[in-house]
Amino acid sequence: MAKQKVVVGMSGGVDSSVTAWLLKEQGYEVVGLFMKNWEDDDDSEYCSTREDWIDVVSVADLIGIDIEAVNFAAEYKDRVFAEFLREYSAGRTPNPDVLCNAEIKFKAFLDHAFALGADRIATGHYARVREVGSDGRVELLKATDLSKDQSYFLHRLNQHQLSRTMFPLGEMPKTQVRRIAEQIGLPNAKKKDSTGICFIGERPFREFLNRYLPTQPGPMKTPDGKVIGEHIGLAFYTLGQRKGIGLGGSRDGSGEPWFVARKAMDTNTLYVVQGHDHPWLAAPALEAIDASWVAGVPPAEGAHIAAKTRYRQADAPCTVLRASPEGGFALGFADAQWAVTPGQSAVLYDGEVCLGGGIIERSGSDLAGLVASTAIAAAV
Repeated sequence: MAKQKVVVGMSGGVDSSVTAWLLKEQGYEVVGLFMKNWEDDDDSEYCSTREDWIDVVSVADLIGIDIEAVNFAAEYKDRVFAEFLREYSAGRTPNPDVLCNAEIKFKAFLDHAFALGADRIATGHYARVREVGSDGRVELLKATDLSKDQSYFLHRLNQHQLSRTMFPLGEMPKTQVRRIAEQIGLPNAKKKDSTGICFIGERPFREFLNRYLPTQPGPMKTPDGKVIGEHIGLAFYTLGQRKGIGLGGSRDGSGEPWFVARKAMDTNTLYVVQGHDHPWLAAPALEAIDASWVAGVPPAEGAHIAAKTRYRQADAPCTVLRASPEGGFALGFADAQWAVTPGQSAVLYDGEVCLGGGIIERSGSDLAGLVASTAIAAAV
């Protein structure tokens, strides 16, 4: 019987390298695929494509697999980066890793892998896939190592994509992955994890964004309308931001730090507040658009589930106030959430099962109708 062929997305990092080694040890025919998706400043200190490619080749040679490089730079620019800039221009704060996974790593990459004759693909993400029922349906689960779980970034994947994907690291703690890398002598065993923008790398973000978006200065105001400074452009700030606002001293003698609280696109005004617990930073409800559901159907209205409105956040208990198969949903939270940011993803969970999610459109105290619905639902 012929071995199953698995094409592994290899980035040069330790996670994808150990993924490839594990699958080879399990008897699969493994082929590594290195994706080059950014070309604008490939020779800069922030874009490490050459170094990553050298690491991938070294790892492939050590574990004895073939490796291929493929260029998806045009697809990345059209499908991910253009949307990234559109969202920032509209005053929102997008999450490029979510879109990158849906459009590049599990679409362009998956299509290319199957053109190479793959039976399945695999990546070094920390997540799990579980088959449910006899019809081949699958669920997306959190990783067992919750500190490394990446299901948040994978929530837009559908049944077609997930049923053909393997996540060999989903049952492992990161410490074990590092230990394996050292034991088998991987040249990148101690390589630092990447935390920058998907495929673009770690760099001074405001400086990078300024290369693509113009600065449009405007007033910086307090909730009572008092002008206390000038911002450089609404695209360069995000809700809940504390550093880089340019307000050093206390304005009211409280000594409390300043936070970005709202953006008024129509007047090009940035509103800032003092204190982490200011009411303008609390969101009892949210509305999301462009929903994507792993199972193809949304959770039932009235369902009590949990949600994350940012990656590094504990699951927040919530109630589904409205949800549609194609469109959006609304959530009411048991406890108001801090700095819920338009453009970010609201990802829904039922225990360890990731249900899907959408793009946050509105949040906060201006959603009076949703807040009332939440109170009614809580009382029932």
